[in-house]
Formats: sequence, C-alpha cells, structure tokens
Amino acid sequence: MQNKANFQKSQVNVKSFHTVDYENKSNWTLGKNKPNTKPIKANLLDAQMNVSAVKTKDYENISNWTLGENKPKTNPIKPNSQKSVHPVRNSRGDKNIWEKRKIFSNGVQSARDPALREPKSAVKIQYMKSRFEYSKLITLFLASRPKFLVASAAPILVGSCLGYAAVGTFSPHLFILALLAIMALHAGANMANDYFDHISGNDEANKNPTPFSGGRRYIQQGILSPRATLLTALFFLIAGAAIGIAIFLLTQSIFILILGLVGLLGGFFYTAPPVQLGYRCVGELVIALLFGILPVYGSYYLQTETIDTIPLLPAAIVGILIFLVILVNEFPDVAADAAVNKRTLVVRFGIPASIWIYRAALIASFLIAAAAMLISRLMFFAGLFYLLTLPIAVLAMKFANKKDLVKPGQYRTSQITVLLHTLGSLALTLGFLFV
Repeated sequence: MQNKANFQKSQVNVKSFHTVDYENKSNWTLGKNKPNTKPIKANLLDAQMNVSAVKTKDYENISNWTLGENKPKTNPIKPNSQKSVHPVRNSRGDKNIWEKRKIFSNGVQSARDPALREPKSAVKIQYMKSRFEYSKLITLFLASRPKFLVASAAPILVGSCLGYAAVGTFSPHLFILALLAIMALHAGANMANDYFDHISGNDEANKNPTPFSGGRRYIQQGILSPRATLLTALFFLIAGAAIGIAIFLLTQSIFILILGLVGLLGGFFYTAPPVQLGYRCVGELVIALLFGILPVYGSYYLQTETIDTIPLLPAAIVGILIFLVILVNEFPDVAADAAVNKRTLVVRFGIPASIWIYRAALIASFLIAAAAMLISRLMFFAGLFYLLTLPIAVLAMKFANKKDLVKPGQYRTSQITVLLHTLGSLALTLGFLFV
C-alpha cells in the first residue's frame, strides 16, 4: 500500500535508491534504517493521531530511555470534569505499580496521600464563602446603626458616675452589664423601627432621608430582607433581656426588673402595632423616658442600691438632650410621616411651633443645670461643665429654622444636636468625677 503526501495540491515524491555504501557510510549518523520509499500521507485539514502499543525486542533495555520504566498504556485515561485521576507511584517505591488517587471537585484532600494539594479554585471558593458569611454579620451589625448607640451609653455613664460620686464605690461588672443591656435593646429597637416603618410604608414614602433620619434603609436598598431585619431585631432584644435577667439575678432587685421590662417593651412597641407609641404623638416623650430618665436612675441604683431624688436633675438634662435629637430628626420626615398618619410632634403642631418647642427645651436644660449647681453639692461641677456647652447650644438654636430643617439634603441642625447630646453627657460625667 502506497502512502501519498498531500500538502494541499503539492506533492513530494521521494523515490528509493540503493547504494552499496548506504548503511556503511561513516558520516550518516541517523542512517540506521533505510528511508521509507512510501512516504506517509499527510492531511493538514483532518489530522488525527492514533497512539497504539508498540513492542520491540529492546524496548525495556534501551539505556537512554529515562522514562521507560513502565510500558505506556494503550488506552489513555479520558479527562473528566467532575473528577481527575492522577497517577501516583506507590508509596513503597515498587516499580510498574500505579495507583489512582481521586481528588473531587469540592477540594477535599485524600487522607492517604498528604502530597496531594487542594485545588486553588476550591480554596478560593471556601475563602469567598467565609468572607461572604463574615460580610453578612457585618451587614447585620451595621443595620443596627451602631454609631447612634452612644445615645444609650450616655445615661449609663452619667448615672454610674453619679452613683460613684454619691457613695465612693464603683461596681465595674454591673456597669458593663448595664451598658451592654441597654445598647442591645437600643440596637433591637432601631431594627424593629426599620421593619415596622417598612410595613407601614413610612420609609418608602420618605423622599428626603438623611444620615440621621429616614431609617437605615437597608430594606429599601435590597441589602436586607424584611424577615432578616425583624429576626435580627428580635435577637438583639432577646440578648438585651438576657443580660437584664443576669443583672436581676445579681441584684435581686424588683426595681431593676421593672426598669428592664419597661425598656424592652417600650423599645419594641415604639413602632410595632398595635401600640405604636411613635405614631401617637408621645414617641418623643417615651424616648426621653427610655433613654434618659430611667437608665440614669437604674445605673445610679446599681452603684448605690438606693432610690432617691439625687439623680432627678441630671436625668432630666439627659432626657431633654435625647428628646431634642428625636425632635430635630422629625423635621425632614414630616411629609412621609403625615402620609402614613404617623403623628409626631412636628406633624401634630406644625414646623413653626415645633421649632419653638425645640428652642424652649434646649433653654430648659441649661436652666436645670444652673439650678442643680445651687441645690446639690454633687451637681456643682457637672452643672458647670454642662454650661460650657452653651456656645454649641446657641449655634443649634441659630440653625433651628424652617429653611435649614426641611431643606432637602440639609441636616446640620441634626449634626449639632447630636454633638450637643454627646458633649453634654460627657460634661455631666466628668463633673461627677471631680466631686
């Protein structure tokens, strides 16, 4: 059978010729075999490769065949996308013995052969999965608006330091537990507020959200589902309640138990039906009670184990400060709140009257501080330090006007009010430490 070469219409015809000295020619280094007089037919368009077993007499005895320890298999292993088979020499070093070790696509390494490595793709998938789970926890934490948890930490600081100034002793473990409990309840109340404002359509109707008002808006942005938001809110509330039970077991105080129950129910039903305290024109006063007067009294009691009138004035100041924060953040939401019948003070009395309520409450906090300096020795430095925040209060009153409060994208009055709440609470705290 003759094999013809076909190089797309060009042919090369090599004819055989015989010479006497062909095989004996000294300078013919590759001439151990005669040339094939019947050239192989080459087809570049439909080229195929057929590898079959070849047996020669000296196959296993060739000295320069470095990889010829085992004969090649005539049936090559077919690739499989689900699993790959790696030929690995037997661990005992026996020749002509091949093992099949399977590495599955999920990246589980064979326990019998530590030399096998996990595929890089599987490692990357596991890394991305862990990062995803980590980012989900971060997202849930950020949904609770952690930067505003200072509002719940402030009354604990004021009440605890006042208790220390009154009795000269301090219980750090009760202070830490109280701090964790109220911050957990605050976080749960924030997320419950986002969920129920979504159910009522309040946040969807809000076209003027700010960093201080309008909710976290993770539901509206598709970052969290309503169900995930509600479950996280319940988790924080249950965690806060559990810490509160621990405080009750340590103190055996019915007063602390009552305060904890009021804080838990008030935080949840601030926007949750059927109570919805924030929708009934009493939400601002409820916040002043839950994040002002009650936690100051409660933390003072944890340090002194007494109930008296000493915490009343500083608790009133802290309550007014958080009242102002809630009130000023209702101005940008006035249209959305009115649309869903959420009767806040701004919706109920209007913007001009609410501005005067804001200014009157701010002035009242400084009058209380001045009176406290004259009434109680413990309040002298606290009242004095609080009076030092008066320039910030003047600036807040200046920006508390209709143009700044309802203008879209304008929230500097909210910024200054939050700053005043933080600095005012710290001023009271430091004042008690100077007694």
